[in-house]
Amino acid sequence: MTGRAAPYGGSFAAPDTRWRTRDIVVTAVIAVAFGVVFWAWDYVWGYTAPLFSSFAPGEYIGSGVWLMPAVVAPLIVRKPGAALFAELVAAIVSALLGNQWALDVVLSGLLQGAGAELVFLAARYRRWTLPTALAAAAGSAIGEVVHDIPIYYPTIGAVLQGSIVVIAVVSAVGIAGLGSWWLVRALRRAGVLEGFPSNA
Repeated sequence: MTGRAAPYGGSFAAPDTRWRTRDIVVTAVIAVAFGVVFWAWDYVWGYTAPLFSSFAPGEYIGSGVWLMPAVVAPLIVRKPGAALFAELVAAIVSALLGNQWALDVVLSGLLQGAGAELVFLAARYRRWTLPTALAAAAGSAIGEVVHDIPIYYPTIGAVLQGSIVVIAVVSAVGIAGLGSWWLVRALRRAGVLEGFPSNA
């Protein structure tokens, strides 16, 4: 199967696990850029939270935004650890810029990145397809709720906690999964991914 083209523009080729300097730099740039996005999105979350005072799970409708670097970076550099690296650094940048959750976002970012990383690992870092991107986004959402529910919603009941999981995963698949896939494809068409396997 080595070298055979995969559906949705992915690849089943044996992975090159060596990180080049450009891989590190690009992943860091992606992380920092999304860290700024996180910081701005924190305010959107804060301003809209009162709208969901009677249904806390509704807050997670837009939570997929926080999971995008864990999908975008791996789709571009295709290296083990890219999801964890990008999501964690983005969370750190967000914390340094200031947010309502302080350093807790770093722990959240760690779990979100790990959730996506496990999916890419399960795919043996070979399948860079749309289904893999969607699954990685869902994995990141699982990491998100594993962090959030025990800390912020431990007493709201099983039904509402289950609703958080469902809404978070749907948001992740739609925003972090499809959104990241389309973003990487747009970057590829624009010719800014020269030198990366995602440009193949």
